[in-house]
Amino acid sequence: MIGARIRLARQLAGLTQEGVATALSLVNVSATKQAISNYENGKREPSARVLLALAGLLGVRTDYFFYSPKTEINWLAYRGRSTLGEKIKHSIQGYAKDVAALYIELRTLLYPNDAVNFPKRRAVLDVEAAETAAQDLRATWGLSPNHPIENLTFTAESNGVIVIDWNKPTRLFDGLSGRLNDTVPITVVNTVRQVDRIRFNLAHELGHLLMSTTEDQSEKLAHRFAAALLVPAEVARYELGRKRQRISLQELGTLKRRYGLSIQGWIYRAMDLGIISKAYANSLWPQVNQLGWKRKEPDEYAYVADEEPVLLEQMIQRCLKEQLVTGDRIRQVFPQYGKYDEPMVIAEGKFPSSREILAMPLGERERWIAKSIAEIDLKNYEMVDTVDEDIL
Repeated sequence: MIGARIRLARQLAGLTQEGVATALSLVNVSATKQAISNYENGKREPSARVLLALAGLLGVRTDYFFYSPKTEINWLAYRGRSTLGEKIKHSIQGYAKDVAALYIELRTLLYPNDAVNFPKRRAVLDVEAAETAAQDLRATWGLSPNHPIENLTFTAESNGVIVIDWNKPTRLFDGLSGRLNDTVPITVVNTVRQVDRIRFNLAHELGHLLMSTTEDQSEKLAHRFAAALLVPAEVARYELGRKRQRISLQELGTLKRRYGLSIQGWIYRAMDLGIISKAYANSLWPQVNQLGWKRKEPDEYAYVADEEPVLLEQMIQRCLKEQLVTGDRIRQVFPQYGKYDEPMVIAEGKFPSSREILAMPLGERERWIAKSIAEIDLKNYEMVDTVDEDIL
């Protein structure tokens, strides 16, 4: 428990294990990168002195390391590459559990009579059923079957879905979904993405929450659900026509700006609905690659919207203002809440404290850590082999 909480606090602070070890040295606490790794992996317990120093460095209270939210989440699916490490998965799940517990606490205080408006999970075995499930969700949420969903995150939050943003540069992670206490739908989405990808990933997770599928069909049907939720079949046929021999990437870019589905997503959508042939779709991919659009589609076709969740932040501000919760309670989940990066003047020839380092903007922080590494007196350290650590 303590190890996982140390890792989570470190990742939320944006520090590496080596950075933590270096910063601790500035307050005369001896801990190598290997020692930090051992603490996080549960191989060693940090002393009280080290724990206090870690709390000060990472900007948390010591009780943060012992906090365990009284909620249970049944995780359904990851939207990400299979190479995503188990440690980072556990960190994402631990963070989501913290946030979800706070979310429910505040929502109960402010909106005790609100109910979740989300359909019961259903068996879905083919793409036609996935298309139907997407349209049923639109109907449940009172959305027009023919109009774009302007802000999918706001729509989901307004209907009781907990949407949590993971905004750390974890490039192998896209999304995760589950149910809180077996009832409330919860999604975690990597928001360090282009808006169209955030929308698709969220729609994909909503598909996992709504559809019970066979394991081998799970991703395929969630993809189909996501595309159908963002662009219903009749909408696609209206915009593109029922049959096309040729189609331009620029035309699809214009549609992306309206519906928030990527150009590549539109190619798949047109192919899946039989508007274009598979052979013609395959002929478009070399064009996409040649233009460099596979990795990043051009800004001129960007969908303009803010898909980051805002309901929790709004509830936090209201509850703090009305003194329904304390700042310490919020900082159990968001250790840096209420603390802002400000320009800092450090006297020449003097090293900043670990707290000062943590409060710096990222670039300045890394500069001071690099400088301190070069000047550390290693005599008081136990020399051991280092091990690889999880990246954020």
